[in-house]
Amino acid sequence: MKMTPSRVTAERDWVRDRADTVVPIINAVRDDLGDIFETDVDPVTDEQYRAEVDELFRDGDLAVNVAAMVAILRELDVEGDYPGFVVDELVGRELAATIAGVQPLRTLGEATFHYADVHTHGPADENAGVDDLEAALAAGFQERIPGWDWTERASPFSVE
Repeated sequence: MKMTPSRVTAERDWVRDRADTVVPIINAVRDDLGDIFETDVDPVTDEQYRAEVDELFRDGDLAVNVAAMVAILRELDVEGDYPGFVVDELVGRELAATIAGVQPLRTLGEATFHYADVHTHGPADENAGVDDLEAALAAGFQERIPGWDWTERASPFSVE
């Protein structure tokens, strides 16, 4: 695989164009986790998602790594799927974490990936890595996009 600026742009466009698939996953995850943690979480719009994709890809060093993981998962398919389970989980988890950002969002992105992945299934004619990719995008971007009350307040643990 060769990563060039034009390939990064193409992968960004693919991620951006998946809003109609990824945003419903984000909102389903937010609804479920909001219920589990007894909190309201704001839904995400297609416009918010696309704006956040654009923001992430403005950072070239981050963009090339995200684009490479996206490309890997888009192409990943293992005959019988189960033997490839570990690799798509590893790449998906790392992609979600990379998109989510620094701690604690990074770890939350990884954990949320596993939750989203269990609930995300693509069509049988799609490469096995694509549903992991969609789960990773949903998990990572849902951490970046505002809507969780705890991320929108001053931390009670800040030391002055």
